[in-house]
This record gives sequence, C-alpha cells and structure tokens, in this order.
Amino acid sequence: MKKLILGSASPRRRELLEQIGVKFEVFVSKKEEVYTSTEPEEIVKELALMKAENVASEIRAKNAIVIGADTVVVQDNRILGKPKDKEDAFAMIQNLQGRMHKVYTGVAVLEFDENGKKEMVNHAVETKVYVHAMTEAEIWEYILTGEPMDKAGAYGIQGRFGAFIDRIEGDYYNVVGLPISYLYQILKKSGMRDNILYTDNEGV
Repeated sequence: MKKLILGSASPRRRELLEQIGVKFEVFVSKKEEVYTSTEPEEIVKELALMKAENVASEIRAKNAIVIGADTVVVQDNRILGKPKDKEDAFAMIQNLQGRMHKVYTGVAVLEFDENGKKEMVNHAVETKVYVHAMTEAEIWEYILTGEPMDKAGAYGIQGRFGAFIDRIEGDYYNVVGLPISYLYQILKKSGMRDNILYTDNEGV
C-alpha cells in the first residue's frame, strides 16, 4: 500500500479526507510559492502542483501519493484573498451579495513508485456560487461572528454564510476547499482503494 500524504495545512481539507474515511498523513512544505500564471484556473493548478512537488521533494517521495491543493474565490476575474480587516471583509461581501462568483480549486496528485518515478494529475475544478442580496446590517452581523476573517472571499459556505447562499452550480465541497469526489476517483484509479476505510462493514 502506498503512503498517502496531504500537502496542506487546511483543517477543512483534512476534515474532508477524514469524512470519506481516507488514511493519510499531513506534511506541509515551508517553501515560498510564487506563481506566474495570470488566469485564476491556471493559478490554482500551478500553486497546487508547486505545493505537491515541494512536499515530494522534501520527503524524497517513494511508494507514495502526494496531494497538493489551492482554492481561490474569483469575482469579476479578480482573486479575493483573506480580508485584511473588518472593513475589507465588508467590501468583499458587499461585492459578492446579490451576484454570482466562481470558486476554483486546483488539485495536483503526484504518484511515486518504489523507485521514485512519478506520474501526475493536475486539474482545476470550478463551482459557481450565487449569493442572495444582503443588507448592510446582515453583512456586519456576519462579520462580527469572526467567521470571515480567515477565509478567502470573506465567507465560509459551510458556516453561517450558508444562510445567504441562493444556489451553487458544481461541487459544494470544491467551495469548502477540496473536490473530494473528484479526488476519490483519482485515488481509485491509482490503486489507492485500500486506503479507504469502512468501519461499519461487518458481514460484507
């Protein structure tokens, strides 16, 4: 069985892998990540691959699969990072409310054999998110929960902001930070089926 390594410090990505019962380890590279792409879809692919390759290099990966991921929120072709302060969070949400925006997650999966030979899958998943119109009071009430301050785009779809989501087109978990079904299909094809745990399988 190959070792599965998540190259991300995101607790949400860790929770999603645990949610489907995957056995994995976490290793985060401290190398600086600087991208050269200009389109959001290409940026997340480049950063996800960079994260995975940095981790693989540091651990000298053999007989292992390394996952890198990066997520961005995009409005009007502009990437929205984490808000600098409450006023910045207000400006972001004010721009998102009543409109559609896109979330891209790049997923890079590097598979290494026992000799260190590598095979790679690198792809970006897009989800469209439609947000209901919000009053200024609703925006400030949400900001004062503290939830937006450590999240790209100043919101978490899995948290209190769910009250303002009209609908999505695409993978919900992609917005959380990892398109888990897409990743599972990649792992299944790579022979990682044995890394999926089923604890309630008596009699199967």
